[in-house]
Formats: sequence, structure tokens, C-alpha cells
Amino acid sequence: MNIHDALEQLKEEMEHDTALPLYGSANLVFGEGDSHARVVFIGEAPGRREDALRRPFVGQSGKLLDKMFAKIGWPRESVYITNIVKRRPPENRDPNPQEIAAHTPYLQRQIDIIDPAIIVTLGRFSMNYFLPEATISSAHGNAFQLESHNRLLVPLYHPAAALRSGKMMKAFTEDFQKLSEILENTSIRKKRGR
Repeated sequence: MNIHDALEQLKEEMEHDTALPLYGSANLVFGEGDSHARVVFIGEAPGRREDALRRPFVGQSGKLLDKMFAKIGWPRESVYITNIVKRRPPENRDPNPQEIAAHTPYLQRQIDIIDPAIIVTLGRFSMNYFLPEATISSAHGNAFQLESHNRLLVPLYHPAAALRSGKMMKAFTEDFQKLSEILENTSIRKKRGR
């Protein structure tokens, strides 16, 4: 089975998983982008606009992401974008621990299918799946080697947080601009077999 078909099969499985929290109350926003992407961005959960369009990061946060992609010369279509929780929580609240726990096996399968070199988490909820003890204020912009699969994890502030705070916007912009260099260094390591 090819990567695209494997992702479609996983999406179909999620569409019909009635045991998933938020099933029936919101649309599935599975993810989009290059299924062979070297970089996967993982947010927290869809917002109202994302729920309506069934696409991740299409509201104000998505506009900021698109601006950052343009700044570093990455077409949005060259990466893969998803969320840790794939349905919108009511009232746009943060995802709760039960919702996160129920969705993470699907997220892990999604990551395993795409097999990126770098995972960029957007916000603390997606970061804490990989780094449970970390705080976003100390971890943002740093590259962490994940034990399994020889991947790097780069936590960033969530774009929504950056839009609310000038200080976070500055950090978000600086951290985002590091991504090209991190990807280039990862490519060099992989070529050398490290």
C-alpha cells in the first residue's frame, strides 16, 4: 500500500470510530499536505473555521503560518499539517486529556506513515505528547532528538498565542526562521548515516 492510500485508510478509520471523543459533534479535520513531507507540523485541535472547511490552520493562525512559510521559502504544500486532536472541542476550548489520549494512537500512526525527519509542534498540547515534562516557554525553538525513528522535534509557540503577544510573535518568527537550517543539518546527518 502506498503512503497516500495508507493515510486515506487511516482517515476512513477515524471517520467511523464512534468511540472517539467529539465524534458526531464536529467534523474530522484529518490533515493535509505532502504525504512524503520531510517536515510535519502538529497543532492542538481545529477551530471553528477549520471545522467548517475540514482543513487545518485556515483561520488567522493559518494565515500567520502561510506568511512564515513564505518567509522561509517553503510552499505550504511541501509540508504536512495536522493536529493532535482532529475534531473541534466545544466552545473552542483546549483539548482535554481524554481527547488527547484517544487521538494520539491515530496521530502516531499518521506520523509513522509519513515518516518525517522533523516534527514541529505548535503549542504546548502537541509538544507535551512528545515531551511530557517540558514547558513551551523553555523548549520553544530548540531541536530535540526523539529516541525512536531518528527524528527531530522542534516545539514552537502556537500561532494563535503569537498573534496575541508581541513577545511570543518575536520568538515565533525567530524560531520559525531556524527551521530551514535545522532541516538542512538533518539532511546532512542522514546522508552521513548518523
